[in-house]
Amino acid sequence: MRSVLILPLLAAVVAADPLPSWNNTGSKRAVVDFIETVTTAGSPGYVSPAERIAVFDNDGTLWAEQPLYFQAIYIIDRIKELAGDHPEWRDEEPFASVLKGDTKKALEGGEHALIEMAMATHAGLTDEEFADSVRAWLESARHPKTGRPYHEMVYQPMLELLAYLRANGFKTFIVSGGGIDFMRVFTEEVYGIPPEQVIGSSIKAKYELRDGKPVIVKIPEMNFIDDKADKPVGIHQHIGRRPLAAFGNSDGDFQMIEWTTAGEGARFGLIVHHDDAGREWAYDRESHIGRLNRGLDEGPKRGWTIVSMKDDWSRVFPDPR
Repeated sequence: MRSVLILPLLAAVVAADPLPSWNNTGSKRAVVDFIETVTTAGSPGYVSPAERIAVFDNDGTLWAEQPLYFQAIYIIDRIKELAGDHPEWRDEEPFASVLKGDTKKALEGGEHALIEMAMATHAGLTDEEFADSVRAWLESARHPKTGRPYHEMVYQPMLELLAYLRANGFKTFIVSGGGIDFMRVFTEEVYGIPPEQVIGSSIKAKYELRDGKPVIVKIPEMNFIDDKADKPVGIHQHIGRRPLAAFGNSDGDFQMIEWTTAGEGARFGLIVHHDDAGREWAYDRESHIGRLNRGLDEGPKRGWTIVSMKDDWSRVFPDPR
């Protein structure tokens, strides 16, 4: 898997403008003002580097999530790949609908159906086998609209923001409803975020010996769903510090941003609003993916920054590599 923009971002950080893909609007000024406030020694809002924690949702915040969460697409492709070993899937839902090409029907069961498919396709694999499967998929699969590899469907302005924060002493974490082991395959190479700084949903695992070799094996039992009110719980359990800044795009991120900005001192909350049908997609209140309702209504009243993808970003995706 090729790195997307890590090296070019280093140049961007030391440039006069660390956020070149952000238009000169209130959103960009809010980001810069916050970072300057908490990093300027002697400032009333100064925060020591040890406490500079920033958390980011992944789907819809760091990379695209339409027409379907990318991990869901991986799971669907995995079902098709494994179908020959599971003849019973031809008559069992939601697998039967997947094999008939009716993804909409397969997902009518919502979160429960997706979890069932995830456990069926992930369980029994060692951590290394699962990572190899995801890595191979990322190399070969292509987005249906853009034709780009999924790990290149990332947002250039957010890559710049990650680099800008780290250049100013922040430690950046991903806190996502996506699978923790799925994301850990690519986050360091694509975002510069190492696997130990990724928090996500997971199924349980166990330690065992296979042919005398110790391995970690996934088992078909849910462990943790990192969404909504459980995002602050995941942050508390994994990080142990309340973040200074939180970035999301949907109401699934509301409690994470709420908890972050409720802390003392300078805090920052930001929501990416998908309102650019020309360069990406336009969706919010009634979307089946990344629904944004409460955040739009309450975010501004709480002092959170609402980023208009259409107005605040001069570009959306990096140049193809």
